[in-house]
Amino acid sequence: MAVAAVLTGLGILVDDRVLDGVPIWSKPFKFAVSFVAYCPALAWMLSLLPRGRRVGWWAGTVVTVGFVIEMAIITGQAARSRHSHFNRSTPLDAALYDVMAVTVVILWLAALVIAVLLLRARILDPDQAWAVRLGSLIALAGAAIGFVMSRNITPEQVAAGGRAAGSPMVGAHSVGVPDGGPGMPITGWSTTGGDLRIAHFFGMHALQVLPLLLLALAALAPRIARLRDPRVRLRLILVGSGAYAAVFALLTWQALRGQPLLRPDASTLVAAAAVLVVGAAATWAALRTAPRPVEPSGADATPDPVKEYAA
Repeated sequence: MAVAAVLTGLGILVDDRVLDGVPIWSKPFKFAVSFVAYCPALAWMLSLLPRGRRVGWWAGTVVTVGFVIEMAIITGQAARSRHSHFNRSTPLDAALYDVMAVTVVILWLAALVIAVLLLRARILDPDQAWAVRLGSLIALAGAAIGFVMSRNITPEQVAAGGRAAGSPMVGAHSVGVPDGGPGMPITGWSTTGGDLRIAHFFGMHALQVLPLLLLALAALAPRIARLRDPRVRLRLILVGSGAYAAVFALLTWQALRGQPLLRPDASTLVAAAAVLVVGAAATWAALRTAPRPVEPSGADATPDPVKEYAA
């Protein structure tokens, strides 16, 4: 995927062909970069499993093969100047999209298996365990937005036959406007209507963001005494995960109402403010309330480092 990112990035620079107003190599480039971020995080999570490693290895292998298939089709269709997603214009385009659709379902199920393994795993550090578990669950929800896109039939597609045989396009990532309209730089996210790709991207990358939050807390612990307590770090991970899930839900809700990311209405602004206030208050409470140390008594009067670490 790293090699694909470099090659498709070069393609954007040297190939002047466009599709829906964006360079044809833009989509495979974005997918390659996303996979580059996703795969190492997933591999690291699999390495934490104390049990079920064989099942995890097979699930990870399925994810790897699925990504290769998806990337091969996306890149091949880009080379042909054809849509890779929702395209049923020709028998070949329809067959390739069907392969992608089946592959996505298998990928999601493999990721679900990994999430279940992580939920059942007894990882030693609770803050690490919940960063991994909640990151994988939110990423699953983000990936599921792809299923919503496939069911998002636009009025133009309904007029052309909807899901009937011969309909050239079935499904869309934009809501309220046709795909391929004015978009944000680099990402291409719609600036005139809702765009489900935003929530899709944000949700899937919880797999990296929450573990990175944990690493940041651990890095700050030597300077901030309160962060040295693993229970405080656990609280902050739970708060961060809740805030991340709330923003993901807000982005999904905004897109489904056909609203551009940068043009929120009053309802969206109020909801965003509520997430911000509640998240800030929960963070303050997590840092403010220090856990009380357990007073040793009797046989436990002598500190036992093993027991302290387990606690």
